[in-house]
Order: sequence, then structure tokens, then C-alpha cells
Amino acid sequence: MNHLDAFYQTVHNAPGGAEAIAHRLGMSAQVLRNKANPNSATNKPTLDEASRLMGVTGDFSILHALAEQHGFVLTKLDDQPASDMAVLENVTNIWQRLGDLAAEVHKTLADGRVDPHEVDACSAAAFKAVRPILQLIDTLGGMAEKRRP
Repeated sequence: MNHLDAFYQTVHNAPGGAEAIAHRLGMSAQVLRNKANPNSATNKPTLDEASRLMGVTGDFSILHALAEQHGFVLTKLDDQPASDMAVLENVTNIWQRLGDLAAEVHKTLADGRVDPHEVDACSAAAFKAVRPILQLIDTLGGMAEKRRP
């Protein structure tokens, strides 16, 4: 997914849709709908608007789409204390995401040919699988005992 599609989905998937979010962003709902329209050649969201939208909704798919478009993977560093339960949650999330990736690869190979859109779907699933792996490392780092000098 590209960043403009992610902006659209963030606006339209938010509780109350464009009407509720527009007020919190200080613009009219119609202007926000125009900015969210990925097919619009004239109304584009600014970086500031994308940042404020993510802050208001808590949906960071725009950020992840931008990162993925440029070959990066992002992970949110947790502010909560690391624990055995947090590690278990990370591991089960990894298993789920790897299962999603395996399902995409299976679908891709099922008909004996690989289409570009199938590679895109596998790529998206792979990026989603990497995030919880990085979160696991961050969680374990939070549990590590500090070395004595």
C-alpha cells in the first residue's frame, strides 16, 4: 500500500470518518475528503497533516507505508515495562505474522505462476512479520541486566 492509500484508509476507517477527524485537524470534512482522495491531482495531504492525523487516530499505517516504499521497517519502541508476558506476546505475534506470510506465499505459488501483485502481497506480509521480531528484541533489551563496569 502506498502512503496516499494509507492516508485515505486512515481517514475513512477512523470512528466517525472524515467528519469527526476533520474537526480535530482544523479543516472542513470536504477538504479532508479531497486530501484523502488518492486520485486527486490537486489536493494532497501535507506531512504536517499526515502527522497530525496519525496522532489523532493512533493509526500509523501512513508511516509504515512510507517506510516500506523506501525499503525500511519501523517498530514502535514500547514504553511499558518488559516482562515474560510481553515476550510471549511478541513471540505469538511473530508466529501469526509468519503464518500470514506463509499463506501469501502459498497463494502465490498455487496456480504455478507468480504475478507482480502477488509479490507485492508477499512483500507486505514480510514487512509485517519483521516488525514483531524487532519488537521482541526491544522487549528483551528492556529485560537485560545491566553489565557492571
